Amino acid sequence: MRYWLNSPDKKVNPEEFERRSAAVCQTYAAAPELHRQGTHVVSTDEKTGMQALERAAATLPMKPGLIERQEADYIRHGTQVLTANFEVATGKVICPTIGDTRNEQDFAAHIARTVASDPQAPWVFVVDQLNTHQSEALVRLVATLCGITACLGVKGMSGILESMPTRRAFLEDSSHRIHFVYTPRHASWLNQVEIWFSILARRLLKRGSFTSTVNLRDKLLAFIEYFNKTMAKAFRWTYKGKPLTI
Repeated sequence: MRYWLNSPDKKVNPEEFERRSAAVCQTYAAAPELHRQGTHVVSTDEKTGMQALERAAATLPMKPGLIERQEADYIRHGTQVLTANFEVATGKVICPTIGDTRNEQDFAAHIARTVASDPQAPWVFVVDQLNTHQSEALVRLVATLCGITACLGVKGMSGILESMPTRRAFLEDSSHRIHFVYTPRHASWLNQVEIWFSILARRLLKRGSFTSTVNLRDKLLAFIEYFNKTMAKAFRWTYKGKPLTI
């Protein structure tokens, strides 16, 4: 048995699913050329609830005839949230943010930090449809960074800020220097950073022992630096955004 994630858009609104999945795949296909032109295409998401677990006894290393043995008991030291940008054209993880919470202000601040690393360049962020990825704070940030002075309206009442769909329409406007491409609902497998999160889990989190959240943060940043230097490469993306058939 394996888990799988079913997208409700595929059943309820298949045209929407196909449109959004095709847009994501087209963005990935265009990423190398856009990178050469100076545009950053990044796949972005949060990895939440990463526990700083300290093993109650030291891990015993492998020996001839014996596999590595890890103590089952542990001490909890809290959790951290990693917001990561996987750069599609290079395979590197850039401008990571590690903190205690994941709210709309946290995500907007992460986008601001990311854009500040190359403030004049165009940026394309591939994200899922989490509410914090379509927030008032994010709309106001993008409007400021793109020099948009038009009235944004009032959240819940009018204008661009009125609702999630109106905010999303503004944020995915490709005429903006900074814009977002949204995956279909419940289709996280279309977000390339999720593949990198699985690498992080296997290589670091599942076998690690962390004495504090600060220690976890330091080891996360060290792993990202090591990954970028020794392992980073663009994923070979084969899905074309068309309906999967048996």
